[in-house]
Amino acid sequence: MLNVIWVIMVFSGIITSVITGRTKEVSDAILSSCGQAVNLTIVMLGAMCLWSGLMKVAEKAGIVDALARLLKGVFRFLFPGIPKGHPANGAIAMSLSADLLGLGNAATPLGILAMKELSGINGNSPVASNAMVMFGVINAACIQLIPSTVLIIRHQAGSAYPSSIIPCVWIASLVSALTGIIAAKVLERVSKDPGRNGGKVLRYLV
Repeated sequence: MLNVIWVIMVFSGIITSVITGRTKEVSDAILSSCGQAVNLTIVMLGAMCLWSGLMKVAEKAGIVDALARLLKGVFRFLFPGIPKGHPANGAIAMSLSADLLGLGNAATPLGILAMKELSGINGNSPVASNAMVMFGVINAACIQLIPSTVLIIRHQAGSAYPSSIIPCVWIASLVSALTGIIAAKVLERVSKDPGRNGGKVLRYLV
């Protein structure tokens, strides 16, 4: 669906430029944007390599396992179905750590690894478990302490104070994460009600 939206936006812009007689401006914008996109990609690649490397070092040094032990109380509340000492705890800790640093691209493979571990606990069932739903919610609306990707984009766009948005990011991500967790927990209780036939459907909807 997202690809369709992008195609509509691109063709709408081209058609509008033809109608308004501003095809030259559009052509110039396309050519200049190509160079800017390459520069931004190179800058972001360097930042992603840096933080991804640090995450790998943290994993080898045992910091990830220590973080999982530190957050075991939180994990027990959010993911009560995960066995103690299961590799899923470490995978979730790594994914959430990347999210906290605002590394969306770096967090993606870690999130996939964590979801595979959770799927194994769920018996690879086509119906998502409560733990899988909760992880999906938290991963999508995670609190970002350092929104690295956004800061890089703002710096490249010439912002005088790229970090000025950090307090707003903290507030917005905290509210979204708490809202998602509360909604998931409420629907989790509803799905446990044997008198409701929509329990499994609710899991998909979350």
